[in-house]
Amino acid sequence: MIIFGTKGYLYQLAILTLVCGRCGNPAAHTLRKRVTKFTLFFVPLFPVSTSYATQCTFCGAEQKLTKEQAEQLTAQAAGGAGGQAYGQPHQQPYQR
Repeated sequence: MIIFGTKGYLYQLAILTLVCGRCGNPAAHTLRKRVTKFTLFFVPLFPVSTSYATQCTFCGAEQKLTKEQAEQLTAQAAGGAGGQAYGQPHQQPYQR
């Protein structure tokens, strides 16, 4: 018997101060990376999919980003332009 499946991981890359496109408020936005990994016998082996998004902490609106956009925002946060970057991303599993 072979047990396989997927497991999701959510990494918080940075917290940025941006103007929300939905509510129009300048608020903190979390920049997150969501990775789904293939598992074999409950051991994560390799990533199957990766996506990036920002979420407004004021209204909860989420906006999907490309990898390049996420890297650009992370670089801005690391440079001190309106955000806080983390040396180690916070990892927590998520469920769909």
